[in-house]
Amino acid sequence: MAATIDKESFKKEVRSAVKSLYRRNLEEATPQMVYQAVAYAMKEVIIDRWIATHKEYEKRDVKTVYYLSMEFLMGRALGNIIINLCAQKEVKEALDELGFDLNVIEDQEPDAALGNGGLGRLAACFLDSLATLGYAAYGAGIRYKYGMFAQKIEDGYQVEVPDNWLKNGNPFEVRRPEYACEVHFEGYVRVEYDDTGREHFYQDGYRSVRAIPYDLPIVGYNNNVVNTLRIWDAEPINTFSLDDFDRGDYRKAVEQENLAKNIVEVLYPNDNHYAGKELRLKQQYFFISATIQTALKKYKEHHPDIRKLYEKVTFQMNDTHPSMAVAELMRILMDEEMLTWDEAWEVTTKTCAYTNHTIMSEALEKWPIELFSRLLPRIYQIVEEINRRFVLEIQSRYPDRQDKIRSMAIVYDGQVRMAHLAIVGGYSVNGVARLHTEILKKQQLKDFYEMMPEKFNNKTNGITQRRFLLHGNPLLADWVTEHIGNEWITDLSRIKELKIYADDPKAQKEFMNIKYRNKVRLAQYIKEQNGIDVDPRSIFDVQVKRLHEYKRQLLNILHVMHLYNMLKDNPDMEFYPRTFIFGAKAAAGYRRAKLTIKLINSVADVINNDKSINNKIKVVFIENYRVSNAEMIFAAADVSEQISTASKEASGTGNMKFMLNGAVTLGTMDGANIEIVEEVGEENAFIFGLSSDEVIKYENEGGYDPMEIFNNDMEIRRVLMQLINGYYSPNDPELFRDLYNSLLNTYSSDRADTFFILKDFRSYHEAQLKVEQAYRDEARWARMAMLNTASSGKFSSDRTIMEYVNDIWKLEKVTVEL
Repeated sequence: MAATIDKESFKKEVRSAVKSLYRRNLEEATPQMVYQAVAYAMKEVIIDRWIATHKEYEKRDVKTVYYLSMEFLMGRALGNIIINLCAQKEVKEALDELGFDLNVIEDQEPDAALGNGGLGRLAACFLDSLATLGYAAYGAGIRYKYGMFAQKIEDGYQVEVPDNWLKNGNPFEVRRPEYACEVHFEGYVRVEYDDTGREHFYQDGYRSVRAIPYDLPIVGYNNNVVNTLRIWDAEPINTFSLDDFDRGDYRKAVEQENLAKNIVEVLYPNDNHYAGKELRLKQQYFFISATIQTALKKYKEHHPDIRKLYEKVTFQMNDTHPSMAVAELMRILMDEEMLTWDEAWEVTTKTCAYTNHTIMSEALEKWPIELFSRLLPRIYQIVEEINRRFVLEIQSRYPDRQDKIRSMAIVYDGQVRMAHLAIVGGYSVNGVARLHTEILKKQQLKDFYEMMPEKFNNKTNGITQRRFLLHGNPLLADWVTEHIGNEWITDLSRIKELKIYADDPKAQKEFMNIKYRNKVRLAQYIKEQNGIDVDPRSIFDVQVKRLHEYKRQLLNILHVMHLYNMLKDNPDMEFYPRTFIFGAKAAAGYRRAKLTIKLINSVADVINNDKSINNKIKVVFIENYRVSNAEMIFAAADVSEQISTASKEASGTGNMKFMLNGAVTLGTMDGANIEIVEEVGEENAFIFGLSSDEVIKYENEGGYDPMEIFNNDMEIRRVLMQLINGYYSPNDPELFRDLYNSLLNTYSSDRADTFFILKDFRSYHEAQLKVEQAYRDEARWARMAMLNTASSGKFSSDRTIMEYVNDIWKLEKVTVEL
């Protein structure tokens, strides 16, 4: 494709945008104003492609996937759009000539606060791949005003503050009020009978909000395709009741406004209380109902027979949050399109598909019947009927097996089980790494797999190399292109061609010099943000991911405490300097995870200020971990900490981003780590710990007592005692008591050390010693790092999406000509 931007026209567009937006000349504009102007200029470049893409989809009448997700962790849009338009050179030169630095302008853009962790980032990678591969797709989610939260670290504690990412507006979004629709909550269901005796159901007495879509462009790489991420805002139907206000009932006067406002305020409101649970359920139904309503209207514009919906539409449910799609589609098909139950069920079960992202029971959502039926009365009726019919199927297949009903029913024990609704109501159920899918089939969803094996399949996750190498690590991206050409940008399997350079001393030196320059860049960021000096010649050992006990940030920091003890006891011991870098948000209501953040920062305060160890260990906690600083971190990492308890991590995608950027995995045989090791070879990774089978056996049969380790291993005991003797919290020796208790369970009936931290501690330490030994051998480490990059081809989201397209969605590739 020819250059997409004429430099002189672009400069003119930027100058004009500053004038029209801010009534200023470019010379008077702030960097934020220039960012907004550049974004509007880029939007002008892509708008014709955006229109042309959707016209081509309509002309070709292609099947569309709606990717339903509570999260889309998009990162910054401007840099990604410039990269995918292949306009980096022109835009950079244009801005240079105008007197601005593209990097500084990119830094003015806040990360879109539409996601939190791997689930949302995967959704973003998938949208990038769908557009790059030329498939018709909509992302569908919520336009959160404040996201989850922006993380501040104050006195070592996580403090959650609103992430006001929209305060300057979002120049790339397009408000689409013409596609607004109503979403109904509460009320009651009224039944009427027609002349044939058929029941018709109506929801009366409801409260409603208006769903307004905002469209964001998803630009494919160098192919003119621009798909859409549609995020829904909520507005009141009636904004203000003057009658109520005049009567002095001020709260009732703005009730409608507050109902709408609350729905889109934050991602994952704390559900430790009833109001939080209710708000989460409202959010899920809100964006699902709005998406399905508009998808069906769009389908009906060109297709008269709603019973053939599945030929042109598929709804992919990204985890259990969107599983309401099954019941909402049934509602519309029966109550509005007048299909019979059997007709509607046939359409639904050929249209909906489900991705499971976890085996952790708390993520397999369950809603109290009382809440669900009050908030969504008609949806609850439909779920009850789906359940009634499914239980009859179970009884027919497995007579006198109450255990099967207990394990598989959608409504049971006063709860609605959303994962079960998604499995029963969809045509595909996929896990996200080979091990994860096997555990689902043999453990978590064993009874479902036995009853309907044809639905189950695996789709190992992937990442977009365009964001995490081409944009995030331009030095390495240029080096790769110099050596093997640029085909890897859209076909990551080509990166294997780098393997012939792994033993070449010149190539090794170049590769490691790039790593060093990226470490210098990150060291500067750490100095600016944390005020800590770190040595780019030290080993950068990195664990960045959502904070959860199963991800075992606690194991990492306990081991750092152990290394520090060793250095204090033997100041002259042989020890290669290490910088341990953490980044993680903990859910606002997750007390133990937040205490782990405090521990990491308390350990950092002690170690970083101890001159006696000569800077041999530094500990850094990077505040407000997000996509934009993640790109910098992945590029600089030497060691990729992927240390979840085996069997608990569904896949992980951070492991793939580190690998692509030449970091070596230190991890358990869990999630996609297994497939990473298969690709790169066990000799080019550091594997430790219990296997998933061993973990599952201990969980099922017992036989593990952490107190034995505590009693018999003096060094581990010393580390644990430092949690409760004030060593890292002199003003409050009891501060970390809960972490201590969680490992030994002195005062609880729960199983001690649920995530096998002490059991894996020694094995982890041995693996860390091997890391140091390997790093000292420069040629060996360079070879390992290069082979990790060269072996990452399987882990592109392009490959994952092609598997979804071929095995699940059956989409047709489209070419867009301008």
